[in-house]
Amino acid sequence: MEYKETALPGVFVIQPRVFSDSRGYFVESFKQAEFEEHVGSVNFIQDNESKSCRGVLRGLHYQRGDFSQAKLVRVISGTVYDVAVDLRRQSPTFGQHFAIELSGENKTQLFIPRGFAHGFLVLSDEAVFTYKVDNVYAPQSEACILWSDADLAIKWPVSSGDLILSPKDLKGVPFSEAEVF
Repeated sequence: MEYKETALPGVFVIQPRVFSDSRGYFVESFKQAEFEEHVGSVNFIQDNESKSCRGVLRGLHYQRGDFSQAKLVRVISGTVYDVAVDLRRQSPTFGQHFAIELSGENKTQLFIPRGFAHGFLVLSDEAVFTYKVDNVYAPQSEACILWSDADLAIKWPVSSGDLILSPKDLKGVPFSEAEVF
């Protein structure tokens, strides 16, 4: 696998090797020793999967305090626009975001450490999205930043009228009101 740290310290784009032939393909999606060599030690405890249709925007979510989560995300089928926002007050990239297109075709993965908000927008008819996390989900600690926050200036590649948002995502707070790390 190839590991490239982004402009946001601790956020890595990971490109696995894909072995293809007439039968299909094989890919190692995670190898702990290799991951630790490039990124560091993360104790993933749970794998999650979601399926969403075109226009669904999930995020920008994060968990506060002791329930903060690191995530290793990838798309099994379909295509998403994936975004990580740095909420680490002491970070030189505080308030900045990184965005990348992840798809079942490109097999690219994104590692997002604790201290970040995360969201994704489905660009294909549907997408199956999976992620490893290093902490349990705690609904009482979940928070959401408004996807359209002007200070973040995220350029989502779909017009706002074509988005499908949950009630939780519609109630996101501005970045200036978000609890930071």
